Amino acid sequence: MTAVIAVLVLALSGCAGAGALGGGGDGQQTITIAIVSNPQMQDAIQLSNRFEQENPGIRLKFVSLSENEARAKITASVATGGGEFDAVMISNYETPQWAANGWLVDLDPLMARTPGYDEDDFIPAVRQALSGPDGHMYAVPFYGESSFLMYRKDLFAQAGIQLSAQPTWQEVAAAAQRLHDPSKGMSGICLRGKPGWGEVMAPFDTMVNTFGARWYDPQWNAQLTSPKFREAANFYVDLQRNYGVPGAATAGFSECGTEFSQGNAAMWYDATVAAGIVENPAESRVAGNVGYAPAPVVEKPDSGWLYTWSLAIPKTAEEEGTSDAAWRFLSWMTSKEYGPMVGQELGWEHVPPGARQSTYQIPQYVEASKAYAQQTLDAIAAADQRNPSVEPVPYTGVQFLAIPEFQDMGTRVSQQLSAAVAGQQTADEALDQAQVYAETVGESYQREGQ
Repeated sequence: MTAVIAVLVLALSGCAGAGALGGGGDGQQTITIAIVSNPQMQDAIQLSNRFEQENPGIRLKFVSLSENEARAKITASVATGGGEFDAVMISNYETPQWAANGWLVDLDPLMARTPGYDEDDFIPAVRQALSGPDGHMYAVPFYGESSFLMYRKDLFAQAGIQLSAQPTWQEVAAAAQRLHDPSKGMSGICLRGKPGWGEVMAPFDTMVNTFGARWYDPQWNAQLTSPKFREAANFYVDLQRNYGVPGAATAGFSECGTEFSQGNAAMWYDATVAAGIVENPAESRVAGNVGYAPAPVVEKPDSGWLYTWSLAIPKTAEEEGTSDAAWRFLSWMTSKEYGPMVGQELGWEHVPPGARQSTYQIPQYVEASKAYAQQTLDAIAAADQRNPSVEPVPYTGVQFLAIPEFQDMGTRVSQQLSAAVAGQQTADEALDQAQVYAETVGESYQREGQ
């Protein structure tokens, strides 16, 4: 982990800390928030003037970053105590680890003294995923998600294709083959191929799990060149190269969202939060024509992931006196009232899903999300972070390994996999190199266990 941090720190060297700039000459306190530039987060930025009007002593400064860039900069800042940010957007990957390291502010006391915040309203699986070793929450969810298969009901009907209630990956591949028609600008499926442990590795890892493969055996022996891991990798790469979108190796969540919502792909396997994008009639050409099925399986059932983009306060903010102001913003952005405000101002398809149970009791949201709400809740509830694969493993996490080294190792492996999707090497060649990375990490845990 030390080596990873050392590399990441280079990206931030020479930057001034937010704490030094936090006080304004006009008596206002500036809170700097590092946020991922996904659509729901851009909505929050658009509505943030509401917060400033309600809190005239606080000025918000957003640093909006792409997913890969956000992970690197936020990790470097928080891990080294850089103090660039007063609030950060992280996930259930970072939260438990960083809480154990003492890098984050315990939010339980702040929630307890905030009238009406109601932390018990959070979906239980999401709340647990954001808790530290002491059971306290160290991040609060903006939205939660699992993964599912989105498919064009109209195209499937025209082709006479029927998916099982629980589709297999073999069914998906067969449907992609039948519907793939580049001459008409139609790809059979969109899957992430973009490098990044939170990009291509997310859907790929769920495929690894359901194929019965695993990253490590209980003794931390790397398994990336095992027959089942190779089978999963070759399936994923072949599906992309044969029936994927043009430039599949550069497609991430955002790119696939555009391709599918503009009618250029017959299927898309990705985060459940994507349903709000594809069902928005103002932005999507396929709204109303999309079906939703559970994450495809092979051997292991319930193969969907569990993930939550959440907000946390670095310990440095507490030391610099900005943590209370930061919490006022966090509690606004993750409150019960935020969802209805988004729905009324921007449209009910924009409401952040998968975080609060009360969201699914708002009549307007119930109507707007009826095509996918229950599938989202079922997928989140079914995701099993503690038992991600068929065989025993020494780690937790579905679409990631909950170990500090995965940020670096997962990124390196993703680069190899992406190169295979691009046709620069075979999937087997990608895994041969990936195995080397995994062995290095595994050996460090083996030494610790001696």
